[in-house]
Amino acid sequence: MIGLKDVQNAYERIRQVVVHTPVMTSSTIDRMTGCKVYFKCENFQRVGAFKFRGAYNCVSLLSSEERRRGVITHSSGNHAQALALAASMLGVKAVVVMPNTSPKVKVDATRSYGAEVVLCQPTLESREATTKDLIERNGYVLVHPYNDERIIAGAGTAAMELIMETGDLDCVLAPVGGGGLISGTAIATKGLCPEAQVFAVEPESADDAYRSFKQGKIVPSVNPSTIADGLRTSLGTVTFPIIQRLVDEVVTVTEAAIVESMRLLWERMKLVVEPSGAVALAGLLKISDALEGNRVGVIISGGNVDLTRFFDQYSGIA
Repeated sequence: MIGLKDVQNAYERIRQVVVHTPVMTSSTIDRMTGCKVYFKCENFQRVGAFKFRGAYNCVSLLSSEERRRGVITHSSGNHAQALALAASMLGVKAVVVMPNTSPKVKVDATRSYGAEVVLCQPTLESREATTKDLIERNGYVLVHPYNDERIIAGAGTAAMELIMETGDLDCVLAPVGGGGLISGTAIATKGLCPEAQVFAVEPESADDAYRSFKQGKIVPSVNPSTIADGLRTSLGTVTFPIIQRLVDEVVTVTEAAIVESMRLLWERMKLVVEPSGAVALAGLLKISDALEGNRVGVIISGGNVDLTRFFDQYSGIA
């Protein structure tokens, strides 16, 4: 099974390409939580999300024959952009299957990075079926958004960088959708700080990870409705065993708490953070009483917010 050495190898492989994103703090949030909180700001990563780490690590490990065939994935946005950019940088054709409900900013960005975008219905079944059909017809190599050890190892480098900069932490929180980020985060955190706790955080309205964790088996996510569009996917067969082994608890948060955490980050830290990226802070605010006095790491997973409607209302101002 994938371990700390895989994350360390991924770090050496991608360190000259990824952005070493800043670690930021807020005295206001420290007072609110009773903790010393360190935010790993992956909203400043290439493509605006941690996903670039795993995508570049994975594509760089492909054989020359696989690169010739081209790569394909299905994604609601951030992994789509990440794979498009990584493939472009390494001279590989990329095709991305995206739900037709994906934020316009993410679709446009994916195309701008050079990928061919194929739209499908907004269900996991449609995403997987469309991807499978394109693979059968064209021979593309699948780069799964999260259920791939190469993706997980790359994602884990964010937590590794965080701990390298801050020193030992008492706990780390990260969002969970398909499980790639939280798996990599847990591997890096437990490997570097064996006594630390790791918390996965997800929306109450997309709580398949919580139910899976409690029931000991993968409970699929069925068309969940949440503002955190990046966390609507189900856990994978690769990520779930890692979560079972290394994650201490799965915390669920309300939609209102996610929005309030976005607002807090925007107003107090001047950080543009997407809903999925604010989920970990919402989780910390929920359980902060139990963590008082701890040194806490929070992974801000991304910052790709569609602000079209906000700016449209001011479009007539000269």
